[in-house]
Amino acid sequence: MLECTAQQAPPIAASERDFLIATAARAPSVHNTQPWRFRVTERSIDLYADPSRKLHIDPIGREMLISCGAALFGLRLAVRSLGYLPVVRLLPDPAQLRLLASVTLGSPQPATALERRLLEALPHRHTHRGPFAPDAVPAGLIAALQHDALAEGARLVPADLVNDHRQLADILTALRRRQDRDPLAQADIRRWTRAPASGARDGVPAAAFAASASGHPDQLRQRDFDLGRGLGQLTAGETPPAAVMALLTLRDSRADWLRAGQALHRLLLRAATAWVFARIDTQPLEAAAVRVLVRERLALPGAPQALLQFGAAHTAPATARRPPAELIVPQDENVVSSGRHEPRPRA
Repeated sequence: MLECTAQQAPPIAASERDFLIATAARAPSVHNTQPWRFRVTERSIDLYADPSRKLHIDPIGREMLISCGAALFGLRLAVRSLGYLPVVRLLPDPAQLRLLASVTLGSPQPATALERRLLEALPHRHTHRGPFAPDAVPAGLIAALQHDALAEGARLVPADLVNDHRQLADILTALRRRQDRDPLAQADIRRWTRAPASGARDGVPAAAFAASASGHPDQLRQRDFDLGRGLGQLTAGETPPAAVMALLTLRDSRADWLRAGQALHRLLLRAATAWVFARIDTQPLEAAAVRVLVRERLALPGAPQALLQFGAAHTAPATARRPPAELIVPQDENVVSSGRHEPRPRA
């Protein structure tokens, strides 16, 4: 990724704008909130956070920024498919907290074979909440995912050694039980889960969560999206994941959360090219004190931003996304941050 100011970037063709936004919007986001908006000009696309879609239990917007970072990687990949290197300015204006990145077209360079494979995997990449297949993860894939994380300024480390896994499970189980009783967390789930007949193009559909949070005892406990409502249609998973990993960043700032999101989307797409998918957990790590606790207990070489459980699967349930028309900011709309309800800037 280039992080510099483009001096006369090539124009973005009007016929390509919807493709660029739609590709970016296929990114994973917490509860499928899709907390992003885009301002498109003749030569740039600006990525903005949408605080109206922030979870109640995400007060400083960490998970919102991780989600937006994933959308930024999707936008970069879309630019590569057009045959250009993306030029990215991350957090370009400290006075505008909602403005997270500005992307322009850089030098012409054809997309690589791997980048084309990532684009092909985009439609079937999904957050996996059902049972995994017993198939082994392809040899070399985990090492490739770790390389992807490093390329995005993050690290992906195994957390499935016996002692580490048990320590991690104990910490997260206690936190999950506390969150399950939190009325704000329950309100978030109720807001962002959808009934079977819903036509909503955001949130977690009933076909993507189970009626209970049970699963294999060797896996980290999943979030209860059903809350006893009888909406979930997914069969609870009993096959353990093949690998439990932690996604880390060197520091724990807003820029690091955006880097974590870009790394997350990149490695999830790489895994999806081999029909390997992941359960993603970011919410137990919401509190900075918890991230410090997990880092110290497991002797991790960075701040944990997400936990991932990888395994093979042979299904590809479609996940709804809002159309570009709902995501593009009209030119006459003021999206300059007022400072209210925004994530607190950190060094």
